[in-house]
Amino acid sequence: MAMQIKHYLQFNDLTRDEYVYLFERTRRIKEQFKAYQTYHPLHDRTLVMIFEKASTRTRLSFEAGMQQLGGSAIYLNTRDSQLGRGEPVEDAAQVISRMSDVVMIRTFEQEIIERFAAHSRVPVINGLTNEYHPCQIMADIYTFIEQRGCIKGKTVAWIGDSNNVCNTWLQAAEVLDFNVHVSTPPGYEVEPERAGLYGTDHYEEFPDPMEAARGADLVTTDVWTSMGFEAENEERMKDFADWQVDGDMMRVAAKDALFMHCLPAHRGEEVAAEVIDGPHSVVWDEAENRLHVQKALMEYLLLGKIEG
Repeated sequence: MAMQIKHYLQFNDLTRDEYVYLFERTRRIKEQFKAYQTYHPLHDRTLVMIFEKASTRTRLSFEAGMQQLGGSAIYLNTRDSQLGRGEPVEDAAQVISRMSDVVMIRTFEQEIIERFAAHSRVPVINGLTNEYHPCQIMADIYTFIEQRGCIKGKTVAWIGDSNNVCNTWLQAAEVLDFNVHVSTPPGYEVEPERAGLYGTDHYEEFPDPMEAARGADLVTTDVWTSMGFEAENEERMKDFADWQVDGDMMRVAAKDALFMHCLPAHRGEEVAAEVIDGPHSVVWDEAENRLHVQKALMEYLLLGKIEG
């Protein structure tokens, strides 16, 4: 009996139990990687990566990850393909999914990836959209588990823009039962409908970023000007000036609080150098873990649960 196709378009596409499984698989796959043990469960499988937005970590982690699992990865940029010349997304999905085993897309509107998935014969993974960045938050949560144990009941402080990464943290809090304290400048608040939230039990908004960070187990942020908002950069620099994660903010967080940033980072803007380069920071582990969680995810979407 053929497996039912499962896509990963936003964080709440998977259940808590599935994440428990995936984080355990990530641990095992990472252990094998560190021990230089060959593991090729996806031999002869092909990943197609479609990029409409620029990327460093997403391309590297997916391409290297697929190769480390024994498969191959093909890079497509919409500028260099018929998608960039007006071919309907639905038509592209029909063709690309007949020639590959899994597709990762990094694009603008969430609607684009949903239309593609609706016409795909193979699993589709969200590598980032304007609304969500689920693979990043998978990596962030795995990094927290690796460093501090279970995230259930913990408090994450999000400082800055209520962007796609923030939206995904809010979804993750509902799925995995932890809390998010959000502090944004006026006019940049969370839009629950855009974030895809079912309720407000797992997050709270704070006008003062210091209060959002107080007692938090994890403090995290992102650039003040995300891709697609470059025209607002000057205005955002002024609006976000008081929302920098600095040493004072980390001192009001929990004593063993972690600092995360999905990168690229701008020292002196959203985060002070003393924080991102300091003892609380786990940004390099977090970046590396994109590789390992995505390997576990691709394995699961293509093969289902692996016993043992």
